[in-house]
Amino acid sequence: MKKYLKYSAIFTACILIVTACKKSFLSVTPKGTNLESQYYQNQTEAFNGLVAVYDVVGYQSGGDLTKENAMDAGSDDHVAGGGGAGDITDLQVFNNYTLNETQGPSAALWQGSFQGIFRANVILSKLPGVPMDAGLKSRYADEATALRAYFYFDLVRLFKNIPLILKEVPADQVDNVLQVPPAAVYTQIETDLKAVINSKNIPDKVDITTDGGRLTMGAVHALLGKVYLFDKKYTEAAVEFAEVNGTTPGQANTKYGYQLLANFADLWKVSNKFNAESILEVGHSSKSGGDWGCSACTEGNLLNIMVGPRGYSAKTAAAPDYISGWSFIPFTKAFFDFIHYDPRNKATVANLDSLKANGIADYSPGYDNTGFFVNKFAGHLADKTTGGGAPELNYPQNMYEIRLADTYLMEAEALIMANGDLTRAAALMTAIHTRAYNDGKTHALAATMPVLKNERRAELAAEGHRWFDLVRWGDAPAVLGYKGFKAGRNEILPIPLNDLNATKIKQSKEYGGTL
Repeated sequence: MKKYLKYSAIFTACILIVTACKKSFLSVTPKGTNLESQYYQNQTEAFNGLVAVYDVVGYQSGGDLTKENAMDAGSDDHVAGGGGAGDITDLQVFNNYTLNETQGPSAALWQGSFQGIFRANVILSKLPGVPMDAGLKSRYADEATALRAYFYFDLVRLFKNIPLILKEVPADQVDNVLQVPPAAVYTQIETDLKAVINSKNIPDKVDITTDGGRLTMGAVHALLGKVYLFDKKYTEAAVEFAEVNGTTPGQANTKYGYQLLANFADLWKVSNKFNAESILEVGHSSKSGGDWGCSACTEGNLLNIMVGPRGYSAKTAAAPDYISGWSFIPFTKAFFDFIHYDPRNKATVANLDSLKANGIADYSPGYDNTGFFVNKFAGHLADKTTGGGAPELNYPQNMYEIRLADTYLMEAEALIMANGDLTRAAALMTAIHTRAYNDGKTHALAATMPVLKNERRAELAAEGHRWFDLVRWGDAPAVLGYKGFKAGRNEILPIPLNDLNATKIKQSKEYGGTL
């Protein structure tokens, strides 16, 4: 049993489960559980296998962990919150930096990414033998390759010392998998993404009514730019982002259809799925019927219930129609003070203390309460499930994995770090800041790193980027030291214990290992 669990954690099970995959770009009729050896017999089954890879992009664990809530808990802008000091311990220990190889978000984040890698490797191995249209087969292969690169990018950023698995591993060889240097992982990611771009099998645009959430060539360029940025290849990063962002900051990129929305608050309207600012988006639904028999199987967005104020009740007609949630990852007072006079404040922060003080609404303070909740993702009564199942597991708001404002700011960062075109860097930052004010005036920003850091903090709050930004900039020890962050240790997460037991995988030296 231990060996099976270990194998499951690294590569998932030795079967491919093709169901009504959650968070996919379209619904797939449930097929039950199909043995891998008996599947991939035709184009439909190949497509279902591809959907299974996409399914893991929005991985949500059975312990209610997502990449966003985990990384937010570890950042300076949030506390873990919840109902008490033991409520979702994996978030609490990341918040106070007492995480180790048995407690913390490591297991969920490691498992989710390796599930995606396993599924990608399966379909890549099976596609050559599938009788289907050659053009579609090439597109499916490139999508799976790009998604595998996406999963590896998360893993190398989070854990540094990881195995690099590019084909299916026989069950009797699972224990013998070795880690490789981080540089080798970055090289493989970059090589794969460049090959996908050069093959031109992925389209520039997709029909969002049928394929919303599926990779476009713009998304692949954006992902490669992001990889280059973290790999400190700033000139190369700027080139990739310029392809995505277009010639003139603030104007539409007609090649891919990307354009900043006129109103920042519109980004968080649940109905505004796959809009012009979305580059890579995870779809959610209120109609999947997800229930507590398998909370990780739902297509609903767990963040919508997790971040809502606990015990919420409206007192006047003017009160927001928030659902009563679980009060996780509330903003800190320091973040509220930072964003208070920024126009993005209202769309970002739900100030429940203000609503309570003015008799508009009431709520019950949760653990480590600050009174400042995440408005971007707070669930609303209007969005409660219409498809059965547990209402708290079936909220429909989509999540942005990459959006245009993010790529604008990453290009500006790459240009500043490379001492490149600072005029363009300033224009990119100014377009974001001007959109925030939305008053017909230009609100210019200077192309400097301190200004850029503040703009990313205000624009991308609660979206899971802040911790990665602080680590990339080298600011984490100073900014997160009050939480317990230790330089030379907490820039990565510990490899989970289940993947160390009786294998050749070694713990990183930051957590007492030898690698």
